[in-house]
Amino acid sequence: MGRKNKNKKLNIWQYIFSIVILICISIYGYMTKNIASDNSVNNYNVNNQNITFDLSTIPEYSEKPYVEINNNIPYFTEEDYTTEPFEEYTDLGNGKAGVAYANICKEIMPKEGEERGEIGNIKDLSGWVQKRYDNLIKDKYLYNRCHLIGWQLAGENANKNNLITGTRYLNTEGMLPFENKVAEYINENENNHVLYRVTPIFEGNNLLASGVEMEAWSVEDSGAGVCFNVYCYNTQPGIIIDYTTGESQAQQ
Repeated sequence: MGRKNKNKKLNIWQYIFSIVILICISIYGYMTKNIASDNSVNNYNVNNQNITFDLSTIPEYSEKPYVEINNNIPYFTEEDYTTEPFEEYTDLGNGKAGVAYANICKEIMPKEGEERGEIGNIKDLSGWVQKRYDNLIKDKYLYNRCHLIGWQLAGENANKNNLITGTRYLNTEGMLPFENKVAEYINENENNHVLYRVTPIFEGNNLLASGVEMEAWSVEDSGAGVCFNVYCYNTQPGIIIDYTTGESQAQQ
């Protein structure tokens, strides 16, 4: 009888020990996940594609509004090459816009004579802490409501899934020249298509994006007309920005 009781006690302690081990493993997994979410890597999934971006590979901003990535070659694969028009936007799961992906063509671009609507009423974008710098910025205000896929390319205006808080410099000096390049190509080749993907890059839990990755590839001519992969800095010369909140101040 004493031996049976002893074995029974051993079994109980083994069971308790197993439960403790499982709890420890669960806690470790949770902590590891949280640590991973605080580094400089962004992971998005659009159209069943895993997109990974590491900010540590991007050089510090130095006067030029963008830098080329992957030798200026986008990360599209042959499976992506299609002549079917589409637009895909990431839902605002955490209050921040994610990847915007489209096949730009005449079919989805604004029609001739169509005018862009007002979006000034949208003020709840992540990192939106607006401030005026009359002597530093031509248009005075630091932030724009930046379309990930420019209005001239897809006609999306007040779509919050397609908007981020971006500096005037990001909007006009960084992104606009590449948007114009795609628009000009389609206007000159009205039956062609350009795969176009814009990924806002948020470091850790920052409310303001550090920048955006822009990729484009003209399908019918295998990238001969349009081919780029660039990172545009969400910065403003002469202004110090706190990316954790979106607050800012003039450089002294």
